[in-house]
Amino acid sequence: MAAGELLWGSITDVPGVRVGHATRVGGGWLTGVTVVLPPPGTIGAVDVRGGGPATHETDALDPTTLVPTVDAVVLTGGSAYGLASAGGVQAWCEERGLGFGAGPPEDRRAVIVPIVPAAAVFDLGRGGDPHARPDAALGRQAVEAAAAEEAGATEGARGRPIERGCVGAGAGTLVSYRRIKGGVGTASLRLPGAEGLVVGALAVVNAVGSPADPVTGVLHGAAFVPPGLPRPPPPSPDAAARLAELLVPPAPEPDQARRGPGSLEVPRANTTLAVLATNAVLDPAQARRAATAAHAGLARALDPAGTLVDGDTVFVLATGEVPVPPEAVPAVQALAASALTLAILDGVLSATATTTPAIDVPAYRDLLL
Repeated sequence: MAAGELLWGSITDVPGVRVGHATRVGGGWLTGVTVVLPPPGTIGAVDVRGGGPATHETDALDPTTLVPTVDAVVLTGGSAYGLASAGGVQAWCEERGLGFGAGPPEDRRAVIVPIVPAAAVFDLGRGGDPHARPDAALGRQAVEAAAAEEAGATEGARGRPIERGCVGAGAGTLVSYRRIKGGVGTASLRLPGAEGLVVGALAVVNAVGSPADPVTGVLHGAAFVPPGLPRPPPPSPDAAARLAELLVPPAPEPDQARRGPGSLEVPRANTTLAVLATNAVLDPAQARRAATAAHAGLARALDPAGTLVDGDTVFVLATGEVPVPPEAVPAVQALAASALTLAILDGVLSATATTTPAIDVPAYRDLLL
């Protein structure tokens, strides 16, 4: 398994789905924005499980609300500040007539309101400057990158590879109690017996918890790789020993409560974000249930998950190209969980060591050498 190798496919294997990143590193920056751009008319849903979420427009994805479709999904660094990046994506969509028609009855399209939900990870200060965070301009840069991928894709072709690792919203991510580098990962799976049906996942891995067993160093999610697909090999005994001290939860520090708000040691705030996409026909309630089921895949790959200081959020996009009989819908939802496990594994394996004025962390792969 060479670094950079695409092991388990990509979310862009779902026809019409494209991904773009905008990354800023250096000069106090270590953050970015990732945009998932689906085809027009895509059904959207979300399930938020973490206790510390930073989100925008997620209420609009409730199955009982007015508009069932989504024009783009924004994953961003910068904690709640970074949600401003969604404004740049929304403006880009409006300029292209993408959105809900909210004009008068005689011309509904006279007023367009793009539906652009967003969620943020906590990476403030990891580049050295806590004020260096994504804005609307960086959001526009990310959606333009996604649109460029869409324009360059060949109709009917397999999705083009996307950047992974320390890019976009994954630029400043950390895992395992902020001791190991996180990143962006992706994967896709196909439903056996359902010709052409694909479920893809994109994950931004920034968990407070660990992706690997503290005794053996084996990635938790490796046990859940479906049969026939490559599995990450177990670390050697020497590598496991190097990993051990980085994977064990730290003991509480006696003076932690007295530390000032400017200390990076105070907010153990994190968040793993994910977008699941499928070309299956799902209604809003079925898509919401897929998002709920996908959280099981997150919990298989990260321990713990969904804590008070995680903002774990899973979006689902259903483009509606492949009909699914009612009895097969649970299988699609289960596939979402498996695809997310693989995407998280990919994010951890694709990450690279990172040093800034604020952090100096290895990647999981570095510790295997």
